[in-house]
Amino acid sequence: MNEIIRNPQADVSNGSLDPQDWSEFRALAHRMLDDAIDGIAGVRARPVWRPIPDEVRAAIRTDVPHEATDLAEVYREFSEHVSPYATGNVHPRFMGWVHGGGTAVGMIAEMLAAGLNANLGGRDHMPIEVERQIVEWMRGLFGFPKEASGIFVTGTSMANLMAVLVARTSALGALARQHGLGNDGALLTAYASKAAHGCISRAMDIAGFGTDALRKIDVDADHRIDVAALRARIIVDRESGFRPFLVTASAGTVDIGAIDDLRAVAELCREEGIWFHVDGAFGALAIFSPELAPLLDGIALADSIALDFHKWGQVPYDAGFLLVRDGERHRQAFVQPAAYLSREARGLAAGSVWPCDLGPDLSRGFRALKTWFTLKTFGIDRLGTVIARSCALARYLETRVLAEPRLELLAPVNLNIVCFRYRAGDAVNREIVADIQESGIAAPSGTTLDGRFAIRAAIVNHRTAETDIDALVSAVLEFGAKRSDGLIEVEAPPLARQ
Repeated sequence: MNEIIRNPQADVSNGSLDPQDWSEFRALAHRMLDDAIDGIAGVRARPVWRPIPDEVRAAIRTDVPHEATDLAEVYREFSEHVSPYATGNVHPRFMGWVHGGGTAVGMIAEMLAAGLNANLGGRDHMPIEVERQIVEWMRGLFGFPKEASGIFVTGTSMANLMAVLVARTSALGALARQHGLGNDGALLTAYASKAAHGCISRAMDIAGFGTDALRKIDVDADHRIDVAALRARIIVDRESGFRPFLVTASAGTVDIGAIDDLRAVAELCREEGIWFHVDGAFGALAIFSPELAPLLDGIALADSIALDFHKWGQVPYDAGFLLVRDGERHRQAFVQPAAYLSREARGLAAGSVWPCDLGPDLSRGFRALKTWFTLKTFGIDRLGTVIARSCALARYLETRVLAEPRLELLAPVNLNIVCFRYRAGDAVNREIVADIQESGIAAPSGTTLDGRFAIRAAIVNHRTAETDIDALVSAVLEFGAKRSDGLIEVEAPPLARQ
């Protein structure tokens, strides 16, 4: 019992889980915060990523902790077994996937949100007003009307699913939520390019249509949806008795960052009476940059837009977002009357419309706070400059690839993603990617374009510089030469190479 009483994390005298010794807790908490800040400030001194040793995996696989453990000991385990083996996207040489780098500001905001422990499902409190303020900002930036609605979600995969559900309710009417898709729903068809993210197919599956109801349209030479082919497929489907109801255009495809001709798709959807959705997971935030915003011409005509602040917006995970032009249609797709959620004219239960009316979650964290802190602290203009900078770095990598005879560019560089390869077979290039990741020098990823394996560098982190691009190219050349010559032994480099 004495050991538990000394534990600063629990006041057992009255059943509370608050610390019994707040001074001791405060000192440890300050140390944790200092370590977290040091971790970001000194990120370049660490490998981007490192493989997890078997003994580290085994160390956290313990029995259910029935008894209390001193908080300092729990933090020690975190520091030794968790923190060193994270994904690595805080590091400036993490270029494998479109993961934002986060900021120290966002980290602090996340801490503040946890302190409030607010549930943003509904009711009348300021955290919801913060979320509504961001909705208003996004409404203005994307040229949406004042009746537009918006909501924070985990990420664009969820936002895309919700857009499918809103489009479904718009097409079938609210009664479909009671009676199911029925015969009419079985005839609904949706459209996206073959380069669209796989979460679109998953959304069609979860929404009850089945993945076959999503028509995957060919892309043009620039990897954008072929609008003529889209139009032709819609005509064929209508003539066959189907009901086209949704087109999802991409603003930044997952493989190479292509942006569909949004205006042309919007005009086609308007002619055909089809819901026009934009999957702008990372590319939609190009709206922050005066240099890049013209690439999104036509996005203001969308019926809905999905995006992630945790990508180009540099907000810590997770912070997805859905914006819907017609707020009432959005609400009709999710609102669910319940006595325990009754709205009042005054008191804590006032403030309708509640966020739970606009999505599937009743329990919702305060994702908006870290986004609000990020947007307020840095400003849209500076964030836009960071976004444009990542695209400039991609063009720099493109020039490095084109200037090196041993490398080959595999796709046009549209935004911040560069797909290239060492001039060798697929097997060699796959090994190069794994070698570089395991070395800790950088973290590219791989994809397949036109049947050929590509080394994929997605430049998202605001900390990335030309020297990091140079390090990636040097690593590709080094490991490519070793693999091609049969010298496959890979050594983890000293931190000095960072």
